[in-house]
Amino acid sequence: MANRVKLKVPLDGCRVCLYEDGTEVTEDYFQRLPNNTELVLLPKGQSWHGYVSDIECLLGMSDEHSRSLIEAAQNLLVAEKAPKRRRLLQDFIANLSENTDAECREEDEAWFEGIDSRFKTKSAYLKYSCESRIRGYQKEVEDSVSKLNTQKLQTEYRKVVDVMINQLKQAKYNGCYFDRQEKECNHLCTQEGWFSCQGAFDTDKCLSLHSINPYGNRESRILFSTWNLDHRIEKKRAIIPALIEAVKNRNGREVNCNYFYRLLFTIDNLKLVHIACHKKTVHNLTCDAKRVYVRIKRKEKKQSTKK
Repeated sequence: MANRVKLKVPLDGCRVCLYEDGTEVTEDYFQRLPNNTELVLLPKGQSWHGYVSDIECLLGMSDEHSRSLIEAAQNLLVAEKAPKRRRLLQDFIANLSENTDAECREEDEAWFEGIDSRFKTKSAYLKYSCESRIRGYQKEVEDSVSKLNTQKLQTEYRKVVDVMINQLKQAKYNGCYFDRQEKECNHLCTQEGWFSCQGAFDTDKCLSLHSINPYGNRESRILFSTWNLDHRIEKKRAIIPALIEAVKNRNGREVNCNYFYRLLFTIDNLKLVHIACHKKTVHNLTCDAKRVYVRIKRKEKKQSTKK
């Protein structure tokens, strides 16, 4: 008759759990476990939730342990053959190697590789990249003047566009959206520089929980350029055509420049989305016809009172 191995817990209050999911192991359950089952011995007051606990421990590692983790992961990567595991290790190493806190060129020269020398900080470059996107939208709006067929209408259109351009200049082309150091602005990132996808135009949030920190390393900076500032109400299909029609049919009314400005150039209508969440289908959203022109407040007539 084979000898049975008994479950012996060395200290009062300690518990034994399955490593994979944290299930507590009793004497009876222990006898039914297959050979080589991994167990965890927990002192009183501690809990174990399986692989989740391992991940929590890893995420809780301080920066001083990062170097050791990177070296261990690199050693595993050398011998690893499975493509999926190699990718996980590569991403893990890349994330641990991020120099997120560094801001100046001399602190993280690798991040600035390929970037013009006039940019001395990460924030300055990312602010410029946001400004460039907004300037691109501005150019599309300006070029659309050719869709008006008379000189008079083109002149009126340019006047409206000039008002919006002045607003853009005052707002510094809203470059602050990507600038983690900007204080007086609606940032799209955390103080550390993390951006989260806001989801497709027809959703309230990103179901895939995409996130990225372009301040971390050069690769993340390059990948961030594929993220889109997507117009919920579409620029080409809805906003610019509505602006053109507003100029054509104004009949003495004042076009609501601020309304169109906010639709074209601000996060009132722009969503930051991962390339996988950027739907290029027709959005079927239109401008609010009641806001196309400035409302004129009519003065109430003073009623004369009889003595």
